[in-house]
Amino acid sequence: MPGFSTMHIFITGVAGFLGSNLADYYLKKGFKVSGNDNLVGGDLKNVDNRINFFKIDCENLEELTKAMKGADVVCHAAAYAHEGLSSFSPTLICSNNVTGSTSVFTAAIKNKVKRIVFCSSMARYGNIKPPFKETDLVNPVDPYGVSKVAAENILSILSKTHGVEYNIAVPHNIIGPKQKFNDPFRNVASIMINLILQNRQPIIYGDGNQKRSFSDVDDCIFCLDKMLFDKNIKSEVINIGPDEDFMTINELYEIISNKMKFNKSAIYKPDRPNEVKYANCSSDKARKLLNFHTSVNIDASLDKLISFISKNGPSDFEYNYELEIISDKTPETWSKKLF
Repeated sequence: MPGFSTMHIFITGVAGFLGSNLADYYLKKGFKVSGNDNLVGGDLKNVDNRINFFKIDCENLEELTKAMKGADVVCHAAAYAHEGLSSFSPTLICSNNVTGSTSVFTAAIKNKVKRIVFCSSMARYGNIKPPFKETDLVNPVDPYGVSKVAAENILSILSKTHGVEYNIAVPHNIIGPKQKFNDPFRNVASIMINLILQNRQPIIYGDGNQKRSFSDVDDCIFCLDKMLFDKNIKSEVINIGPDEDFMTINELYEIISNKMKFNKSAIYKPDRPNEVKYANCSSDKARKLLNFHTSVNIDASLDKLISFISKNGPSDFEYNYELEIISDKTPETWSKKLF
């Protein structure tokens, strides 16, 4: 690969949460940064003016191929990352995550990039025993997880066929500054904080005893950097982010409400269909291959998130995605727009 001073990275979803934070990281390193976003889930305010920005949907192969010209590496961070919504808008989610990803990989290969890193999801694992390990048999339980696994398989096949290096990163529950906090379909911590700032009671699905681990965006970027540029790490699937602080959603709400001095209880609604009860990933492989260690614990990460949303919010929730299937199983928070 070229020397770092001349490196050109292309980031899909560059106006989104992970993509914009990754772009900022590489700008500080002196890289040339380009990227695309369709601005459905991203925000131009996230895009530094030094970034060569293209308003292009990932499914537009022709325009994406032009935009990606000259890139050395590609990080595919764009996604409609709506796992719960995927059971009610499956066409939208799968078109973006399968067709869109295939278009990204194709454009990258046509431009002869050196390496592609794809940001997958722990939804790939489905309802198996945690902590999820990369050697586990994937068993997704919703269209979002299925679409991510399909994209992984397509990347592996195309990369091997055309001689392009690749890695697959598996982030899980990332939080931090620039996260979209007015999306009613995703980002539980951000939704809670936005509602509390409006003096509204957050909504919790089911009994609140679902368990998750939350990853600070800076820890994920540390891992992505290694997966993008370490010449010894190729053709790997790696869970990225911490595996500590496995907590229930009730515990998450208790921490956030205490930090924000909000003394009202949450409102409980029925379980969302296909939601995995206990989901967290092992970081053993990341520690071994990437020399990863947790640099930002959940307490500090939530402080950063609360500060960011307090500074930029509160904000009304935006129902930017149409529900394709409305039935008695559709969460009323979405069908009745309760947020």
